[in-house]
Amino acid sequence: MINLDETEKIKNRDSGNMIGSLQALGKQLKVAWDESRKVEVPADYKNVQNIVVSGMGGSALGPHFVRSVFDISLPVQIVNDCVLPSFVGEKTLVVVSSYSGATEETINSLKDAKKKSAKIIGVTSGGTLKENLKQASLPYYQFDTEYNPSGQPRMGLGYSIGGVLGLFSMLGFAKFSDRQMEQALKHLEEIGESFDLETAKNENQAKKTALALVGRIPIITAGPFLAGNAHIFANQINENAKTFADYFLLSEMSHHLLEGIANPADLGEKISFVFLDTLLYEKNIGLRVNITKEILSKADIESISYKIKAENKVDAAFEALVFSSWTSFYLAAANEIDPSPIPNVDYFKEQLKKLA
Repeated sequence: MINLDETEKIKNRDSGNMIGSLQALGKQLKVAWDESRKVEVPADYKNVQNIVVSGMGGSALGPHFVRSVFDISLPVQIVNDCVLPSFVGEKTLVVVSSYSGATEETINSLKDAKKKSAKIIGVTSGGTLKENLKQASLPYYQFDTEYNPSGQPRMGLGYSIGGVLGLFSMLGFAKFSDRQMEQALKHLEEIGESFDLETAKNENQAKKTALALVGRIPIITAGPFLAGNAHIFANQINENAKTFADYFLLSEMSHHLLEGIANPADLGEKISFVFLDTLLYEKNIGLRVNITKEILSKADIESISYKIKAENKVDAAFEALVFSSWTSFYLAAANEIDPSPIPNVDYFKEQLKKLA
């Protein structure tokens, strides 16, 4: 297992420059926030009654984050499919989100949204999705991928989060100001330094957590406003560290999962719960975190906590995002794995094209 303080060895294994993408998250977020609010949309887009976001994989993670963290004035449903819900109609805003612009399910969702006369807007870097939107004279935010040198959609979350949040803000569905964004970016930059490659493992919580997860199955656990973060964290571990991981949310998991830890008998040798912990949770969630840890301890199941330092929910969510991103990267490094390639996902997509 590689020493996580051997920075040159880690860089040499990072063929896609994922480090560069990790360090540029704030720049992604800033440029997407600024640019997306300049997109011109028809006036009646502000009169919709609900929102559906269609996206797959990394392109859906940003919308999950936004829905969990921010107070959106309309119901928001995220669809990971090519068919939209039956309620979608002329009073629905459909956001089609695809980093590459080539995602089959999202392109088909666009067709379905047009059939259902929904209001449509896109978030993409280009590709077929952009061309289809342009041909239909539909609005879209097209971002430049300059600040994501890895080219991996899951590492371009700043574009997705900033783009979707900017559009919602511009339409009046989310209350978030430039001043608040500046504060979030400042905290993101400051906290990011504590996780950066040059920060030694004895002072780096992301490196410590990654080392504790080597050979384990991580179970990410969080409260409601960090639900999007928990989802992101599990996905990042899957794709970056090539490690099985899942996530559960409080308080729903308290009603079933705690009985599931009894078997198999050697479960404690295989899994570790990772808590995204913060004093910003509602009191009832904080109580559930503590009781859950107690039950896990009695079952000889390890629990790891990342204590979020931020003092407001938005900063806390961005802090958790930076922590999880670096942790998944370091877990790949500890496993001596190049984090960028996703051969199984690529193979799946290739076979799908052949059989479609």
